[in-house]
Amino acid sequence: VQLAESGGGLVQAGGSLSLSCNASGLTFENYGMGWFRQPPGKEREFVAVIRYNGGSRAYADSVKGRFTISRDNAKNTVYLQMNSLQPEDTAVYYCAAALYGSTTHTKIRQFNFWGQGTQVTVSS
Repeated sequence: VQLAESGGGLVQAGGSLSLSCNASGLTFENYGMGWFRQPPGKEREFVAVIRYNGGSRAYADSVKGRFTISRDNAKNTVYLQMNSLQPEDTAVYYCAAALYGSTTHTKIRQFNFWGQGTQVTVSS
């Protein structure tokens, strides 16, 4: 199984970025997909999750209304659209896969597979 994130980079506060995560080696439609992030010097934290059938989503309070998670099962890809970015959003962003995962999957231990991460830096 491989999860490959892309789309990270440097953006000014108030700007937007779109992250992608392409999955291979698994039956993508059977996996709930999540995004986590790890700010510098801090622990990895939940950002967003989308149910394996794509019917529902959940977000961390810190990103609600600014970030949107979506998936395209035909492309084995999950996306994270990030708007109104702030310096506190600076982190390495990871995608993760959980077999039959749903909106209750918000803990690291609930996910089976992880990507290598992509850096997002928001300047003030």
